[in-house]
Formats: sequence, structure tokens, C-alpha cells
Amino acid sequence: MPIADIKTYLAPLSDELRREWPKNRMVHVVFHGHSVPAGYFRTPVVDTFHAYPHLVHVGIKATYPHAVVNATVTAIGGENSLSGAKRFERDVLSLRPDVVVIDYALNDRGVGLDAARAAWTSMITACRQKNIKVILCTPTGDTSSRRNDPNDALVQHTEQIKRLAAEHEVGLADVFSAWSATIAKVGEPVLHSQGNHPSFDGHKVAESVITPWFTAPLKGR
Repeated sequence: MPIADIKTYLAPLSDELRREWPKNRMVHVVFHGHSVPAGYFRTPVVDTFHAYPHLVHVGIKATYPHAVVNATVTAIGGENSLSGAKRFERDVLSLRPDVVVIDYALNDRGVGLDAARAAWTSMITACRQKNIKVILCTPTGDTSSRRNDPNDALVQHTEQIKRLAAEHEVGLADVFSAWSATIAKVGEPVLHSQGNHPSFDGHKVAESVITPWFTAPLKGR
């Protein structure tokens, strides 16, 4: 099964974002994951306004100037998807989001593919049951990862996230592929603030493949 179509998946939300006062409403996007969406750069510095959730928020507003958009980060540094799934109803679903963006692959290497798959599936299923749209993120890079080795754990989790997106027909922001393509142009060091955390340039790579899920439906009209 294919992943969701970027031109149609959030089309109803795009219509909502285009509404002007007094017919508009608040649109809520939640970013759920580990230290990267939480905004950690070189630990312990948390640079919220240069992290990709904020950059995506800015990108959405640039496209929809009349929209009321709330972007909430429920990510926790050091967390994996098992912990994220346990608090999903309390911390995410209680916010009544329109879209949930999930990013856990870097830390899920410590729990293994099977456990991570179960946790991601539970979060995706919980969203779909409430008609909440989901965008799954493949990971930003880690300098210890062998990006071209199919046996590398980060590569394996990346492939699993792609399969989950296709299986559940939800959105996929393939950050890992964009990251690898950018490395070919500028090298890896510029994308990192430390081994497992992106720099501002690295966060911009992530933003470049997440924001189009919100803007492509409008441009495709």
C-alpha cells in the first residue's frame, strides 16, 4: 500500500487554514518525540526557536497568513517511542490535535525494531480512531550511523517507519533521505551541533520535508 498522497492527505485542513475570521478556527499541530523535536542542540542547550517544530510553524503561517495555528511540542529529551506511547493519550490526544508529527527513530535503536513497531503502531492507531492526521518522520542523522549500510540500526528503523506509513496510509516526512542528499552537497559536519543532534542547518533539512505536507495541498489546486 502507498503512503498518503502529499497533495490530498491534508487537503481538508488546508481548506480550514485558508479561512478568514470569523469563519476560521484554531488548527493544532503536535510534535511528539525525543530530543530533536524538543529542540536540543549541543546538550544541555535547548534552542526552541531554531528547532524544526518552530520552523514548520513559521512555514505554515507564511503560506496561510489568516490562519490561527497552534504548534505544541510534547517531545522529551532521551525518550523512546515506548515511553512516548505510554503518555500519548495524556499528553497528546488530550490536546485534541489536528495533526501529530512523530519522531523517535534515533532513540528507538535502544529498544529494537519489534518494540518500536508496536509503540508507533499504537500511536498511529490511536490517532486514526479519532480522525487525527499523522505524519511520521524518518530520523535526522547521527555521526555514528553508517547511512549506506542496510544492517545499520538507524537505516533499519528508517525503513520500518516507511513501511508503517504505507501500512497505515499516513504521511511520511522522509528526513533521512533529505539528510543524506544534503550531506552529498555540503558534508555532514554542518548538519550537526553534536553527534546525535542537528544544527540549525540540520533542523532546516527536517523542516524542508515536513512543511510541504501542509502547503502542497494548496499549491496543488
